[in-house]
Amino acid sequence: MFVQEEKIFAGKVLRLHICAADGAEWLEEVTEDTSVEQLKERCLKHCAHGSLEDPKSVTHHKLIHAASERVLSDAKMVSEENIQDKDVLLLIKKRAPSPLPKMTDVSAEEKKKQEQKAPDRDAIFRATANLPSYNMDRAVVQTNLRDFQTELRKILVSLIEVAQKLLALNPDAVELFKKANAMLDEDEDERVDEAALRQLTEMGFPETRATKALRLNHMSVPQAMEWLIEHAEDPAIDTPLPGQSPPGAAGAEAAAPEAAAGTSTEDEEARDELTEIFKRIRRKREFRADARAVVSLMEMGFDEKEVVDALRVNNNQQSAACEWLLGDRRPSPEELDQGIDPDSPLFQAILDNPVVQLGLTNPKTLLAFEDMLENPLNSTQWMNDPETGPVMLQISRIFQTLNRT
Repeated sequence: MFVQEEKIFAGKVLRLHICAADGAEWLEEVTEDTSVEQLKERCLKHCAHGSLEDPKSVTHHKLIHAASERVLSDAKMVSEENIQDKDVLLLIKKRAPSPLPKMTDVSAEEKKKQEQKAPDRDAIFRATANLPSYNMDRAVVQTNLRDFQTELRKILVSLIEVAQKLLALNPDAVELFKKANAMLDEDEDERVDEAALRQLTEMGFPETRATKALRLNHMSVPQAMEWLIEHAEDPAIDTPLPGQSPPGAAGAEAAAPEAAAGTSTEDEEARDELTEIFKRIRRKREFRADARAVVSLMEMGFDEKEVVDALRVNNNQQSAACEWLLGDRRPSPEELDQGIDPDSPLFQAILDNPVVQLGLTNPKTLLAFEDMLENPLNSTQWMNDPETGPVMLQISRIFQTLNRT
């Protein structure tokens, strides 16, 4: 019996399930030593996707092993790609590459980019060559654009004086401000996070020191603990913060106005008591410099007093305080306590506003002014308050209107 030589040495025959992109399916028999490229040619002949006379027809298709989702390499044999009998292969046409843009398209795109490009200095000069020129003094322009926050402080100082005089005429003023002062005391107590305080006391720190550390470090336990460790040997570590006093002294101070209220039968004594309450409210609102900012600025070589002044002028903002110290130091700390000129058009316009007039008779407005005076960052809170918000809105509008003229 005669057997062809090629049949004797042929590899194992595999029956492969081929699936084309158009849904056609068939079985293809190949030997293990068949190359993937030869298998792909046979598949293309079967489904007649393209003429094999075109060499690109083979390269534009690929075979994918369905189970492993691998793209088969044309240069390898079937056995090298680990293809087994009855495996499923997918015949897929490769995605044609996007054509290169025509020269006309490129020119149009470049033209569009040039149209959207911002003008350069020469183009601006050419466009404005026929406009009349004005010799503007930039320093004068900068001076006229007054900072609202700086001016607002002067307005608040003057409005507080007016509100105190108006409220002193109220027969119930003393009682109203006693309640307001009590509210401030409660607010002071609520500022300390009980959970944070408990963490520090459980670590062994005294409660008074832990409370002070938390207030100086915005209720941050890690920063407060670091502060306590750094100042453990500081002789002034137990000194109360401004506006605070030991419990016994606080009780005695709180009892004094009550005793005075019980014995106050004349208008003069009532006014004295009201004045004392005003002073106590102001003491609660005394400026407290950020401890970390003070240390950082003093390490730069500045004196402690001028550092505290810088932080007070710049609302405890360290970067702004540093610029103030390195600059002309305007406004000065003394200017912060100066009110606005009572005869100025701005102040007269504010006092003539009905909303402001009504607000000045409300003790809460005075408390808001006092708070914003020493804590400018709390302005947003009072702007959103239904009682004080309308007053602040009118002051802002009047300032902006007169500042444009």
